[in-house]
This record gives sequence, C-alpha cells and structure tokens, in this order.
Amino acid sequence: MPNRCPIESTKVGWNFDNSYARLPEPFYARLNPVQVREPRMVVFNHALAEVLGLKKEVLEGNQGTPFFAGNQLPLGAEPLAQAYAGHQFGHLTMLGDGRAILLGEQITPHGKRFDIQLKGSGQTPFSRRGDGRAALGPMLREHIISEAMHALGIPTTRSLAVVTTGEPVFRETTLTGALLTRIAASHIRVGTFQYAAGREHPEELKALADYAIQRHYPDSSEANNPYLAFLQNVINHQASLVAKWQQVGFIHGVMNTDNMTISGETIDYGPCAFMDQYDPATVFSSIDVQGRYAYGNQPVVTRWNLSRFAETLLPLFHSNPEEALAMANETLATFPDRFQNIWLSGMRTKLGLFTEETDDMALIEALLTWMHQNQADFTNTFRSLGSDTLRKEPFFKKADFADWHAQWQARLARQPESLDRVLELMRMSNPAVIPRNHRVEEALKAAVESCNFSVMQNLLTRLETPYEDRPGQDVYRLPPEPNAPPYQTFCGT
Repeated sequence: MPNRCPIESTKVGWNFDNSYARLPEPFYARLNPVQVREPRMVVFNHALAEVLGLKKEVLEGNQGTPFFAGNQLPLGAEPLAQAYAGHQFGHLTMLGDGRAILLGEQITPHGKRFDIQLKGSGQTPFSRRGDGRAALGPMLREHIISEAMHALGIPTTRSLAVVTTGEPVFRETTLTGALLTRIAASHIRVGTFQYAAGREHPEELKALADYAIQRHYPDSSEANNPYLAFLQNVINHQASLVAKWQQVGFIHGVMNTDNMTISGETIDYGPCAFMDQYDPATVFSSIDVQGRYAYGNQPVVTRWNLSRFAETLLPLFHSNPEEALAMANETLATFPDRFQNIWLSGMRTKLGLFTEETDDMALIEALLTWMHQNQADFTNTFRSLGSDTLRKEPFFKKADFADWHAQWQARLARQPESLDRVLELMRMSNPAVIPRNHRVEEALKAAVESCNFSVMQNLLTRLETPYEDRPGQDVYRLPPEPNAPPYQTFCGT
C-alpha cells in the first residue's frame, strides 16, 4: 500500500480539495495505485509544476519519483478510479478507468483546480481483464503530443511527469513499464453522463450535472434553464476545440464519447497524429478501418457525440419528453454555424485577413482544393504563404496556384492593414513546427530502445515555441521522405 508522508507532501506544495470524491459513490471506486518495483523519473515538466504551485526542485529528484509512481500518496489525496461509459466507434460500452487513478484535485496559487491522475497505475474494478499498466512508448508519446498541443494554443490535458516502473509490460512483445502523470481541468466526459443516465437514478444524473456546471460553467446556473445552458456551453467549447484541431492538421484518432471532455480539452493521445499532405480523408489509426474519425469527419463526429450528450440530459431539460427533445434539438442545431464561424475566423487569420468578406470561404476552399490536388504539405504551405518561399519553390509556380495567389493578393489589398501586420498575423497563426510523426517516432525509438532521451528533449525544445523561426529548426519542419511507408498509429493499451 502506498505510503503517506505529510512532511514531504507539505514541502512539495500539494494543496488538494477533492470535490469529485464527494459525488455519489457509483461514480467511482476508491482504491490506491499499485506500487511498482523500481521507479525512475525520465521526464519532468518544470513549467507545469510551477503553474500548479508545486516545488519543482523537490519533485524533479528522487523525492518526487515515488509520487509519480504511485508508491507514495500526496497529503490530501483521495485515490479513486472513475466510472464512465462510452460509444466506441458507435457502440455503447461500459468502461471506466481501467489503468488510471485520480489522486485528487490540486488547487493552484491562483485558485484554479486541476485533476492529478496517474495513468498506468495498475488494475481497477474497470480493467476488463487488462493488467492496468502502460508501456513507456505510449506514455512518452502522450507527453510529447499533449505538450505540443499546449504550445500550439489548443486546450488539452497535459503531462507533468513520466516514470519507468522497473517492471515489464506484456503486449505483443515485452515492453518497458511506465506511468504518466496527467493534468486536466477535469476528467468528466460525455461518457460519464452516459454512465449516469444508464443507471436510471435521476438524483445521480442531477448531482453530476450540477457538479459539472459548478466546476466548469457556473454562469449556466444563472440561466432560466441551467441544464440547457450547460449543453450550449459544452457545444461552444467543443466547436472551438475541433476547429482549432482542423487549423493545425491534427487528427485525434479515437473520438469516442469517453474521449470527449465536458471541459473542452483534448484527451487521449494514443492513435492521434498530424497530417503532412493535405487530404480530408486522412486516417492514421490502425483500428479506424472505415475512416470514421478521418480528418474531414471530425466536425461531424463532434456533433454526433454532442447529440449523445444531449440525450443524457433530456430528463433535466423538461419533465415532458417531447418538450425536452425539442429543446435539445434546437440547441444542437447551433453547432454547425458555431463551428463554421470559429473555423472560418481561424482560417482568415492563417491567410492574414483582418476583415470579413462574403467570398472568403470560397477563397479558402480553393486553396485547400489546390493543396489536395497537388499533395501539398498542410503546415508548410500555410507557413510559406507568409515568407519568401513562394519565390523559391517551383511548387508554387504552377499556373493554378498563380491564379489563386492573385485572388488572395487582391483580397489583401482591400483591407487597410499594412503588409507587416499581415505577415505578423500569419506568423502567429501558422506554426513553423508541429510534432511531425516521423520525428515523434524517432524520439520514441531512441528512448525506448536505447534509453536515449536526448532526441526527445531536442524535439520538445523545438515544439515549445512552434510559431517562431529559430536556428536549427529546419530539419524539424521537413515532412517524411516521399518513399516512406504509410504512417500508422496504435492505441497503446
């Protein structure tokens, strides 16, 4: 059983207030993480520790490792595994934290609340015959991608630390065991509400909804119908999140309802990846054989998931089922326009447009069509529009691009902003570097096969400032070689 050491916990800066643990007990199972044999810190996020109000000089050394391995519990922790359900590729399943333990909620010096969760912490009542453990590669992958997403300005869960366990994990082969410490505004999911609704205890559903409103959207409580306002808030945040994904070429991979947070944060970085050549049909996940979660389908799936969320809240909208359904449908109908407005606004900034014109959508879609037809790199094309590359690359000298470029230049000329301001906006909106899939795999291979973490650290350093042009960055901007095999990702479970 993990130890508790109040003196060390106080020195570290733990400040827990575990509100989720005060929900009705069906929402979780109380248990401790399973201790590991020989934990060793391999990644520690100094900047995030500081945000959380934790003493990084203590945690980064040997004193911190036991906390991130689950061998020592912070003072004030109330470990539990959360219960939830989820539509996985369209099929509803009972799930829950099968290999994760929520230690509790850290209150930062600025009064913000964050979940601290150990991923890979051993079996729970929800493990479904799994071993509850995680391998080093997938945990490092989550660390890299989640921190890259944060630097790109996209709402996301984050990684505080990764430790190895000194114990093997058995999958198709024998792998190095590891734990990741994940930080989130909360781990409440659409699937959490599906679980509550499926239990058919109205008081539990109401308790969960009231809790989520108070924690994430307290303004909803002031509305005439707080639960309908809650739905609208979640719709707005999910529309914004997925629009931002689209603007950097991110493909989630498993947009199941258990991977859709109420807070509007990206969660679960197993089979995700970033698109190189622009193609709306791009899929990387090995299990998404029908392309359900392809790049171009992400807005459609988001609306589908939100519909499942709205279904769970129907009894709270109105006592009359028909009235409740009409309210839900009317609110859900706001998603397409909300998404398109956010997406279009972001795409305008990528093209340096400060003003709005009716034909902007056609201008943007014409560029995307050209990129698709010419197998253009998504990230580099947009970044190059605001640089000297256009004059150097034969790629941009094709007649059809010249026609589009002339239309774009004419559009820029119709706004009052100077060229310098246009270029500045474009630099702030188009990343120079993203976590290129082949670079991520290169870093993971060095770490897992050779215990060489320098490749990953170099990559992380470049990803910290994705919108800046920095010396030595060019190699991280290159797409994979044309003859490289198709990239494929896996869940890592």
